[in-house]
Amino acid sequence: MTLFHLTRRSLMAGAAAAAAASRLAGQASAAPPAPGASRLWYRQPAREWIEALPIGNGRLGAMIFGAADQERLQLNEDTLWTGGPYDPVNPQALDALPQVRRLVEQDRFAEAEALADAKLIGVPRTQMAYQSFGDLHLSFPGASGEVQDYVRELDLDSALARVAFTRDGAAHSREMFASPQGDVIAMRIAAQVPFDLDVVLASEQPRMRVEAGGDTLLLTGHNAGRAGIDGVLQLAGRVRAQSDGTIAPHGDRLSLRGATQVTLLLAMATSFRRFDDTGADPVALVDAAIRQASAIGYDDLRADAVAEHRRLFRRVSLDLGRTAAADRPTDARIEAEDLQDDPDLARLYFDYGRYLLIASSRPGTQPANLQGIWNAENEPPWESKYTVNINTEMNYWPAEVTGLPECVEPLVRMVRELAVTGEHTARTMYGARGWVCHHNTDLWRATAPIDGAQWGMWPTGGAWLCTHLWDHYDYSRDTDFLASVYPVMRGAALFFLDTLQTDPATGYLVTNPSISPENRHPEGAAICAGPAMDQQILRDLFRQTASAAQILGIDAPFAAEIMQARGRLAPDRIGAQGQLQEWREDWDTSAPEPDHRHVSHLYALFPSAQIDPAATPALAAAARRSLELRGDESTGWATAWRINLRARLREGDRAHDVLAFLLGPGRTYPNMFDAHPPFQIDGNFGGTRAIAEMLMQSHRDTILLLPALPAAWREGSVRGLRARGGCRVDLAWRDGRITEAVLNADADGSWQVGKPGRLMDVTLAKGQSLHFAEADLPPEA
Repeated sequence: MTLFHLTRRSLMAGAAAAAAASRLAGQASAAPPAPGASRLWYRQPAREWIEALPIGNGRLGAMIFGAADQERLQLNEDTLWTGGPYDPVNPQALDALPQVRRLVEQDRFAEAEALADAKLIGVPRTQMAYQSFGDLHLSFPGASGEVQDYVRELDLDSALARVAFTRDGAAHSREMFASPQGDVIAMRIAAQVPFDLDVVLASEQPRMRVEAGGDTLLLTGHNAGRAGIDGVLQLAGRVRAQSDGTIAPHGDRLSLRGATQVTLLLAMATSFRRFDDTGADPVALVDAAIRQASAIGYDDLRADAVAEHRRLFRRVSLDLGRTAAADRPTDARIEAEDLQDDPDLARLYFDYGRYLLIASSRPGTQPANLQGIWNAENEPPWESKYTVNINTEMNYWPAEVTGLPECVEPLVRMVRELAVTGEHTARTMYGARGWVCHHNTDLWRATAPIDGAQWGMWPTGGAWLCTHLWDHYDYSRDTDFLASVYPVMRGAALFFLDTLQTDPATGYLVTNPSISPENRHPEGAAICAGPAMDQQILRDLFRQTASAAQILGIDAPFAAEIMQARGRLAPDRIGAQGQLQEWREDWDTSAPEPDHRHVSHLYALFPSAQIDPAATPALAAAARRSLELRGDESTGWATAWRINLRARLREGDRAHDVLAFLLGPGRTYPNMFDAHPPFQIDGNFGGTRAIAEMLMQSHRDTILLLPALPAAWREGSVRGLRARGGCRVDLAWRDGRITEAVLNADADGSWQVGKPGRLMDVTLAKGQSLHFAEADLPPEA
């Protein structure tokens, strides 16, 4: 007896197994989802990747196509990248840096950019690329007859994907999920009549080899090199099959005959341990995973996976109202492009964003990259890496607010690792203490500027990432966590103490050289000194680091030093057209791309809270003017950012209009993936946060309820949102008025709570709750 049969719930044999398969096939209903269900569903298989459905356990991912006779699962493993550990710092950078700074100070921007491009950009000029692991192909020889009652679905509440149809009156079904506990992808295939099945595991990675033996397939191979960096990773994948039919290996495939039920378990691994350690044994890892999952058994793997997913997913629930439009298949709802008639589509998008974060970022995994974990290309757009001038940060915007703080652990760990590699970059490139990361990083935690000075000469990526460390503390008030990350925050601040330059014209401290991410100014370059975003990020970094030192009761002299530097940072400026200036000079309206996708200078409005309609009305008006000049419709992720900005300006109906554009077919693919285009997952996450931001905002110790509620959401409720200070918020409304609100304190705290202009003071001890309605709020001031 093989280990596969040593399960807690062993499968029955013979006629009993056939009966069980018949029941399973019958349970996979071909009917549309029940009203209120959180499901994506379709009447046809996926014809291309952007129609396939994603599953994942944070580390392993699969895209499910669902054809009746030829199933395909496109596979990913989150450590399969090109290359290996490398040092990209340009050896000429330290000597060239003073001259670049002088040229910027002399307004010789094009010359400065050319010199920076030649001497400061990393070697190689690109980073490593995230890869596709391969494909699991299932074919059904001899299958014939008309397929009827076809449904393909992804249940967001259970994280189970299903395909169901009938053929010649017999029900057929497939069920797939990614197990966090078993670390495998599991599938069960069942039918009311016997079927034949061939199983193939394939990959386009180098030195790929597949061996079939007994009831398993073993794939082994090697990662590719890139840009002169040799590939050093070994990879392995193993599939094990169990069936009530016969199983036989044939060359590079498994052949199953006369089955009514088949269970497949798939494990994948590489030799990656850490950015500087590639010594793991992937064959041993996949073998151990298969043994463990086999010992548990499919039914218990399924039950455990569903329970673990629901532990996170069910912390938050949203209801925005439902119409008959919600009964249509998901692709038809997107194609209809009518969010007014289908308010529940926004709820589904919100749920999907939370589902995707759970599925692509769990403790111990890599952070969600530009595509989460789902990527079919070995030359993916932008290498599918971590772009930290907005995109990686946006991936984690919904995490704290929508009850998924555990999902931030991979990001926190990456920032800790960047502090190691970034210390080398700071020292050898800038002659500075502390650490730095520019606008991109990869699996190997490269921190030097890449791509070219126009895009890469931006030193503030690490500083922005550190604000997420503060946020993780601020939503929980966990001082042990804060103490553990304080050295990382301190190192980021220390770098800027050493590298900020005094502007000769004003005496302010500015970054030099830098850029306003990816945008060129009208002086023939992108490179400049002191773009607005840098100054805004550093105001947050310095304040948060000093606050952390005060909370922890340590490092008072350093806290005083960075707060003194904070006071000397160049302030935000309002330009001649009433806009918030992107650069220190009033260049906005003359820039080559006035509708540029990045709105970097509005960081102070969102995700920061330095600009607020009540506290800083002039700057808020300038930010609004900048949005008007820039336009609301942009690439997918940039549109999502604009919705958050509109929400912060308390423009609910305008935010809803932009959300409708985001959820239409121009920016949302049939499988609800965000279209940059092409696919980038940050738009999904940014849109999820925007929906939450329209309903609840928290800045420091203020909690605003319904600050940007659109008229289209006449009645609804949300449960489980998290506010800063360790507070959970439940909220219900009708006709724009709060009918019930509940604050649940997870830490001792005091807040000002209510609608804008109608705030009441609340103090709660940990474990206490407060119930109130709009009538309990003070009159508008």
